[in-house]
Amino acid sequence: MFTKLEEVVDRFQEVEGLLSDPSVMANQEKFRQLTKEHADLSELVEVYREYKKVTEEIEGNRELLRDADTDLREMAQAELPELEERREALDQQLMVLLLPKDPRDDKNVILEIRAGTGGDEAALFAGDLFRMYCRYADEKGWRVEIMSDSESEAGGFKEVIAMISGQRVYSRLKYESGTHRVQRVPETEAQGRIHTSACTVAVLPEAEDVDLDIDPSDLRIDVYRASGAGGQHVNKTESAVRITHIPTGVVVACQDEKSQHKNKAKAMKVLKSRILDAMQAEQDAKMAADRKSQVGSGDRSERIRTYNFPQGRCTDHRIGLTLYRLDAIMQGDLDEIVDALSAHYQAAGMANQEG
Repeated sequence: MFTKLEEVVDRFQEVEGLLSDPSVMANQEKFRQLTKEHADLSELVEVYREYKKVTEEIEGNRELLRDADTDLREMAQAELPELEERREALDQQLMVLLLPKDPRDDKNVILEIRAGTGGDEAALFAGDLFRMYCRYADEKGWRVEIMSDSESEAGGFKEVIAMISGQRVYSRLKYESGTHRVQRVPETEAQGRIHTSACTVAVLPEAEDVDLDIDPSDLRIDVYRASGAGGQHVNKTESAVRITHIPTGVVVACQDEKSQHKNKAKAMKVLKSRILDAMQAEQDAKMAADRKSQVGSGDRSERIRTYNFPQGRCTDHRIGLTLYRLDAIMQGDLDEIVDALSAHYQAAGMANQEG
């Protein structure tokens, strides 16, 4: 591990030198790549330097234990446990930082929420989930753009698809894919009985043109007149677009924009992201079969979380985390859940590396 860390420090110093080179600064693409590499390496280098500093302090204190001065010996003895605890924490942090990075972590995401079992109540919960993610995005300074939505007559959404753009969005939202279950008393329930409903959430890293090249001959593009509840979005031109990827059967429709060109561009974004996600899932499944452990598979058939309103409880079933502050969570306070999931899957990744 330490040989690798020394190599990282050498590369970090080399990149620092290159960034001050006028010829590199003149080359925008090269400068951008090196700036990103510098940012990616800086945390690891900073933690490693702190680790070395703490290790030197431990060695210095151990030397003092042999000193003739009683006061110095006692001071060194008192400081050692705290220093050793700090070094152990830094050692764990270094192991996490050395784990292979998910190349998709920096990507924007396409968030898809669909009402499942539970009829109107499921659609209302889909709306609640969408608002929860929008508030979380707002807190992080991310941008949310609705790509497509199908509203329910009772409120909420049968389906909503949105692009979330910003810094490291996928790294924070990638563990949200799965079935989200809600337990609460619907407003229409006169007897006060608790109903259970469910929604599925899919978080797809945005596919960029460099990620996936689609042959235009593999696409069937249909245009039609947009329609919507209560006359909304209805127009007399064929602005709505449906794109079918013939080899995979993936179908995406978009009618939110008045322009056919804009609807087509949005639909293509979603289509590419779905195809790329399916390819990645297939690759992950093969890797999982090889190592007989499916860490962070994000299997969407899996019930991942329950939101129990009568008890004010939110439970993530993958890691056994239960929090009794459901109101705050529904207001977008998701960091505690996201951090716990990240820590869990990082630990699993470390265990797999050691195995």
